[in-house]
Amino acid sequence: MPAARHEAFVLCGPTATGKTAVAHLLAAELNAVILSADAMLVYRGLDIGTAKPTAAERARFGYGGLDLVAPGATFDVAAWLAHAQTFLESARAAGRPVLVVGGTGLYIKWLLAGLTAQPAADPAWRAAAENMNLAELQAHLQRLDAARFAALTESDRQNPRRLIRAAELARTLPTLGKNTPPAFPALEKTAAPVCLALPTPLLWERIEVRVAAMFNQGLLDEARQLRASQPQLSASARQAIGYAEAFAVLDGALTEKVAREKIAIRTRQFAKRQLTWFKHQANVVWIAADAPAATVAARVRTTWSAHGPTALAY
Repeated sequence: MPAARHEAFVLCGPTATGKTAVAHLLAAELNAVILSADAMLVYRGLDIGTAKPTAAERARFGYGGLDLVAPGATFDVAAWLAHAQTFLESARAAGRPVLVVGGTGLYIKWLLAGLTAQPAADPAWRAAAENMNLAELQAHLQRLDAARFAALTESDRQNPRRLIRAAELARTLPTLGKNTPPAFPALEKTAAPVCLALPTPLLWERIEVRVAAMFNQGLLDEARQLRASQPQLSASARQAIGYAEAFAVLDGALTEKVAREKIAIRTRQFAKRQLTWFKHQANVVWIAADAPAATVAARVRTTWSAHGPTALAY
């Protein structure tokens, strides 16, 4: 890996662990800007369902990684890294520290490890692949490159977006071998990203609170506006939890009560996958988030004060 060009304080963890509130407190103390590492926050118009920071918060903390593309657009990790590099350069020029905050593990992984050159997507092939169901995508990838399919995690094998990208690589790169995404850098624990964690009962409780807040803040109205302005969401944007259920309520296919229950279930499942990923795929320092945000921020600050920021690949 080439010598790191930048460094940042990295705060990650599953959804609903309180990352945003903690990050805002720390950014205020450090006079830092915040780079969001969340794959759903890049889409304009997906605000309430993704718990996106408010306009006032974005202005106050100089956010990056938000509202980068329309929800009908395709967006991937390479595009996010290109944005991240520009954001990091701007922060350096302004003399501001950077907080990288989010729950998309692959964004953080590539930011630390570096992304090797990747082939461009074939729009025609991708359009056809997006019409395949999960079983068809799995079978297609196995035919193209059985080794690449075997290397996927179980959760990735159930994720159409991951299967499509893996198939794109299999079609354009001859073997898995040297093109396999590098492991998370072998960081010293003292320089590793900080990852927030909660006891399961408390995490489930926070998810229930978040789902209720989404509806109270106007999720159904946002879904109605989104449908009017962007009838077709991209495959990536369709992964955002809450919108399929909100559309179903608008269509009369679900009651709001059932929609809330489905969103809570999907969010719990997502949080479990994130937790598993960070436990097994990342080198992180775990910090308990079972306290008010100010207390958790103090815990994070203690680690960062002692050991400094994490080196990045860019």
